[in-house]
Amino acid sequence: MVILGIDPGYAIVGWGVLEYQGNRFTIRGYGAITTPAGMDFPRRLQMIYEDMNTVLQKYRPDVLSIEKLYFTNNKTTGIDVAQARGVILLAATMHGLKVHEYTPMQVKQSVVGYGKAEKRQVMEMTKTLLRLPCVPKPDDTADALALAICHAHCAGSNFSYSQRYEQELRRAVHDL
Repeated sequence: MVILGIDPGYAIVGWGVLEYQGNRFTIRGYGAITTPAGMDFPRRLQMIYEDMNTVLQKYRPDVLSIEKLYFTNNKTTGIDVAQARGVILLAATMHGLKVHEYTPMQVKQSVVGYGKAEKRQVMEMTKTLLRLPCVPKPDDTADALALAICHAHCAGSNFSYSQRYEQELRRAVHDL
Protein backbone atom coordinates (compact mmCIF):
# COMPACT_ATOMS: atom_id res chain seq x y z
CA MET A 1 0.00 0.00 0.00
CA VAL A 2 1.33 3.45 -0.94
CA ILE A 3 0.19 6.15 1.50
CA LEU A 4 0.36 9.90 1.04
CA GLY A 5 0.40 11.65 4.42
CA ILE A 6 -0.59 15.32 4.47
CA ASP A 7 -0.15 17.96 7.16
CA PRO A 8 -2.47 20.68 5.82
CA GLY A 9 -1.74 24.39 5.90
CA TYR A 10 -1.76 27.37 3.59
CA ALA A 11 1.79 28.63 4.11
CA ILE A 12 3.29 25.13 4.30
CA VAL A 13 1.68 21.83 3.35
CA GLY A 14 3.82 18.93 4.52
CA TRP A 15 3.63 15.74 2.49
CA GLY A 16 5.20 12.32 2.72
CA VAL A 17 4.77 9.20 0.63
CA LEU A 18 5.44 5.80 2.19
CA GLU A 19 5.07 2.31 0.91
CA TYR A 20 3.94 -0.09 3.61
CA GLN A 21 4.33 -3.77 2.92
CA GLY A 22 4.81 -6.65 5.32
CA ASN A 23 5.11 -4.31 8.34
CA ARG A 24 7.98 -2.50 6.61
CA PHE A 25 8.14 1.12 5.47
CA THR A 26 9.87 2.34 2.33
CA ILE A 27 10.09 6.07 1.77
CA ARG A 28 9.05 7.09 -1.72
CA GLY A 29 9.42 10.83 -1.17
CA TYR A 30 8.63 13.75 1.11
CA GLY A 31 8.69 17.51 1.10
CA ALA A 32 6.60 20.62 1.51
CA ILE A 33 4.44 22.80 -0.66
CA THR A 34 5.09 26.42 0.30
CA THR A 35 3.28 29.59 -0.68
CA PRO A 36 4.57 33.16 -0.25
CA ALA A 37 3.07 35.15 2.63
CA GLY A 38 2.29 38.24 0.56
CA MET A 39 0.54 36.38 -2.23
CA ASP A 40 -3.19 36.78 -2.85
CA PHE A 41 -4.94 34.00 -0.88
CA PRO A 42 -6.89 32.51 -3.83
CA ARG A 43 -3.61 32.27 -5.75
CA ARG A 44 -2.04 30.45 -2.78
CA LEU A 45 -4.88 27.94 -2.89
CA GLN A 46 -4.31 27.48 -6.61
CA MET A 47 -0.60 26.82 -6.01
CA ILE A 48 -1.43 24.23 -3.35
CA TYR A 49 -3.88 22.51 -5.68
CA GLU A 50 -1.45 22.46 -8.62
CA ASP A 51 1.50 21.27 -6.53
CA MET A 52 -0.66 18.62 -4.86
CA ASN A 53 -1.65 17.33 -8.30
CA THR A 54 2.04 17.11 -9.20
CA VAL A 55 2.76 15.01 -6.09
CA LEU A 56 -0.26 12.78 -6.79
CA GLN A 57 0.77 12.24 -10.42
CA LYS A 58 4.39 11.50 -9.53
CA TYR A 59 3.83 9.05 -6.65
CA ARG A 60 0.39 7.62 -7.47
CA PRO A 61 -0.57 6.77 -3.87
CA ASP A 62 -3.34 4.33 -3.00
CA VAL A 63 -4.73 6.39 -0.11
CA LEU A 64 -4.42 9.80 1.51
CA SER A 65 -3.99 10.23 5.25
CA ILE A 66 -4.67 13.77 6.49
CA GLU A 67 -4.93 15.48 9.84
CA LYS A 68 -8.45 16.28 11.02
CA LEU A 69 -8.90 19.99 11.40
CA TYR A 70 -9.52 21.35 14.84
CA PHE A 71 -9.83 24.96 15.95
CA THR A 72 -7.91 26.27 18.91
CA ASN A 73 -7.56 29.99 19.55
CA ASN A 74 -7.31 31.62 16.13
CA LYS A 75 -10.46 30.79 14.15
CA THR A 76 -9.40 33.01 11.21
CA THR A 77 -6.26 30.95 10.69
CA GLY A 78 -8.33 27.78 11.10
CA ILE A 79 -10.71 28.87 8.37
CA ASP A 80 -7.81 29.54 5.99
CA VAL A 81 -6.29 26.13 6.79
CA ALA A 82 -9.72 24.58 6.15
CA GLN A 83 -9.81 26.20 2.72
CA ALA A 84 -6.34 24.84 1.90
CA ARG A 85 -7.40 21.44 3.20
CA GLY A 86 -10.41 21.63 0.89
CA VAL A 87 -8.30 22.03 -2.24
CA ILE A 88 -6.07 19.16 -1.06
CA LEU A 89 -9.12 16.93 -0.61
CA LEU A 90 -10.42 18.02 -4.02
CA ALA A 91 -7.12 17.03 -5.67
CA ALA A 92 -7.16 13.67 -3.87
CA THR A 93 -10.76 13.01 -4.87
CA MET A 94 -10.04 13.96 -8.48
CA HIS A 95 -7.31 11.29 -8.45
CA GLY A 96 -9.70 8.70 -7.03
CA LEU A 97 -8.05 8.42 -3.63
CA LYS A 98 -9.82 7.27 -0.51
CA VAL A 99 -9.24 9.81 2.25
CA HIS A 100 -8.61 8.84 5.89
CA GLU A 101 -8.59 11.47 8.62
CA TYR A 102 -6.82 11.25 11.96
CA THR A 103 -6.71 13.47 15.02
CA PRO A 104 -3.36 14.55 16.46
CA MET A 105 -4.03 12.23 19.41
CA GLN A 106 -4.56 9.26 17.08
CA VAL A 107 -1.29 10.03 15.29
CA LYS A 108 0.61 10.27 18.58
CA GLN A 109 -0.93 7.02 19.84
CA SER A 110 -0.10 5.22 16.60
CA VAL A 111 3.47 6.48 16.19
CA VAL A 112 4.66 6.78 19.80
CA GLY A 113 2.20 4.56 21.66
CA TYR A 114 0.98 7.42 23.86
CA GLY A 115 -1.82 9.78 22.78
CA LYS A 116 -0.45 12.71 24.76
CA ALA A 117 3.13 12.42 23.50
CA GLU A 118 5.01 15.63 22.80
CA LYS A 119 5.69 16.75 19.24
CA ARG A 120 9.43 16.09 19.62
CA GLN A 121 8.73 12.48 20.64
CA VAL A 122 6.58 11.96 17.52
CA MET A 123 9.31 13.41 15.32
CA GLU A 124 12.03 11.25 16.85
CA MET A 125 9.93 8.10 16.57
CA THR A 126 9.08 8.95 12.95
CA LYS A 127 12.82 9.25 12.26
CA THR A 128 13.46 5.92 13.97
CA LEU A 129 10.62 4.00 12.29
CA LEU A 130 11.68 5.24 8.85
CA ARG A 131 15.41 4.75 9.55
CA LEU A 132 16.22 8.36 8.67
CA PRO A 133 19.51 10.03 9.67
CA CYS A 134 17.64 13.10 10.98
CA VAL A 135 14.13 14.46 11.43
CA PRO A 136 12.85 15.82 8.10
CA LYS A 137 12.45 19.58 7.82
CA PRO A 138 10.28 21.54 7.89
CA ASP A 139 8.35 20.07 10.83
CA ASP A 140 5.24 19.89 8.62
CA THR A 141 7.01 17.26 6.51
CA ALA A 142 7.81 15.12 9.56
CA ASP A 143 4.16 15.51 10.64
CA ALA A 144 3.00 14.32 7.21
CA LEU A 145 5.21 11.23 7.43
CA ALA A 146 3.77 10.54 10.91
CA LEU A 147 0.27 10.73 9.40
CA ALA A 148 1.26 8.15 6.77
CA ILE A 149 2.69 5.89 9.51
CA CYS A 150 -0.53 6.32 11.49
CA HIS A 151 -2.62 5.17 8.55
CA ALA A 152 -0.36 2.18 7.91
CA HIS A 153 -0.77 1.08 11.52
CA CYS A 154 -4.52 1.74 11.60
CA ALA A 155 -5.22 0.21 8.19
CA GLY A 156 -3.19 -2.83 9.14
CA SER A 157 -5.19 -3.38 12.29
CA ASN A 158 -8.46 -2.81 10.42
CA PHE A 159 -7.32 -5.25 7.75
CA SER A 160 -6.43 -7.97 10.23
CA TYR A 161 -9.66 -7.30 12.12
CA SER A 162 -11.70 -7.65 8.91
CA GLN A 163 -9.84 -10.88 8.06
CA ARG A 164 -10.61 -12.33 11.51
CA TYR A 165 -14.26 -11.25 11.21
CA GLU A 166 -14.52 -12.82 7.75
CA GLN A 167 -12.99 -16.09 9.01
CA GLU A 168 -15.41 -16.19 11.96
CA LEU A 169 -18.32 -15.47 9.63
CA ARG A 170 -17.26 -18.32 7.32
CA ARG A 171 -17.03 -20.70 10.30
CA ALA A 172 -20.46 -19.65 11.53
CA VAL A 173 -22.01 -20.14 8.08
CA HIS A 174 -20.26 -23.50 7.72
CA ASP A 175 -21.57 -24.63 11.11
CA LEU A 176 -25.16 -23.85 10.06
